[in-house]
Amino acid sequence: MRHLIMHLEAPLMAFGGEAIDNYGVVRPFPAASMLTGLLANALGWYRIERERHQRLQDRLVFAARIDRESYGGLSIQDFQTAKLDKNDKGWTTMGSPEGRAGGASTYNAPHLRFRDYYADASVVVALRLEPEEDAPTLEDLKAALESPRRPLFIGRKSCLPSVPIFKGFIHADTCLAALVDYPSLERINASESLRILWPQGEEMKNMERVKVNRTYMITDQRNWKSGLHGGGRWVTQGTYTTSESNVEIGV
Repeated sequence: MRHLIMHLEAPLMAFGGEAIDNYGVVRPFPAASMLTGLLANALGWYRIERERHQRLQDRLVFAARIDRESYGGLSIQDFQTAKLDKNDKGWTTMGSPEGRAGGASTYNAPHLRFRDYYADASVVVALRLEPEEDAPTLEDLKAALESPRRPLFIGRKSCLPSVPIFKGFIHADTCLAALVDYPSLERINASESLRILWPQGEEMKNMERVKVNRTYMITDQRNWKSGLHGGGRWVTQGTYTTSESNVEIGV
């Protein structure tokens, strides 16, 4: 099966987890909803095209690997508050200014938020679409990532990618096998282990270099019709020991 390889790297990235009150926490691996939004943005879709987004998310099968951990192995937290008057305008990814509707000022009762980020991390994703022949295809995603219809960001609008996201194609039986076959983008020791996440049931024939740590349910999917997050999927998290790969990467 054909898998598309994505490289997610930026000064700041946010793989959002379950928000609690005004705290926006992050997970170590990208969420299905985040990848759906990123790809949809590259394709030029609008958020109101809910059925399109839902269908794309339902078709995603992907594994993720952390090639470089966040700086210091920790997340950083941003404290956010803002004063916006009714005449204030700001630029958006749509290329036109957007104003504030109603109300004189937000600072009479400011909304305080805390948002976590990963700094200087590097993550590789191997994904395929099921069924593969439906639109958009992997070729459509490749074209969109190479020439996106709108500016792309990794999790939040402030998280602009610092490298091209599309890295090529790999043929493998599972997304885990595709990810293990793809060489690390970092210069690391041959015996070093990298953290990796894959869907339950997407194991590979030779698991000698893969160590399973735990299997659990993750709630990283959005109900695009209601706009809320809900439901879950079973994933396995572990590590694998790197080695030189002779797999040819296609474009």
